[in-house]
Amino acid sequence: MNKTAETELHRLFLIEGLPEPLTPASSHLQIFDGYIANTRLRLRQVRDPYSSTWTRMLQSRHVGIHDSDLAETKLAEIHLDDAEFNIFEPLAGKEIRKNRYFHEVDRVSFAFDMYLGPLWGLYTARVDFQGRGEMGRFIPPPFAVYEVTNDSFFDGSNLVNLQFADIQGEVAKLATDAGPCGIADE
Repeated sequence: MNKTAETELHRLFLIEGLPEPLTPASSHLQIFDGYIANTRLRLRQVRDPYSSTWTRMLQSRHVGIHDSDLAETKLAEIHLDDAEFNIFEPLAGKEIRKNRYFHEVDRVSFAFDMYLGPLWGLYTARVDFQGRGEMGRFIPPPFAVYEVTNDSFFDGSNLVNLQFADIQGEVAKLATDAGPCGIADE
């Protein structure tokens, strides 16, 4: 058993924008993910814009542990001081920047990401769960347009190579193939 990696269970949804009462000016964290090419590693920096404090870490993400089920991720991370971060920084390739907002909707905690830079216009909502039963019983909120939990297109390691126009093309495909809340018609 690997005691160094935490298992995360989640569902991920595309949304049209931040749900009320959130606005871009609401309390958030700034996240900078630099993906190290040809690895499962990313160099993450998290900045709290209100205190100007930074947290830096090296993360290893193993997605799709059980075949094509991308809802379960193994995540291991090492927190880095400034000197350690400076050693790893040249390895980080392309970067995703996003603002992360936390908000509770109907007693469920969500993490909302508003992507910046080349992915400007992409918004996602993520819900983390303690177990598969809880995850399976979850009913998506009205603001969830498409569920993309098991769509590797929307994994950060793929998004880092894309522009918002690529996202728009993929959403058009989802609209053709999907029913309510993006559940594929079988």
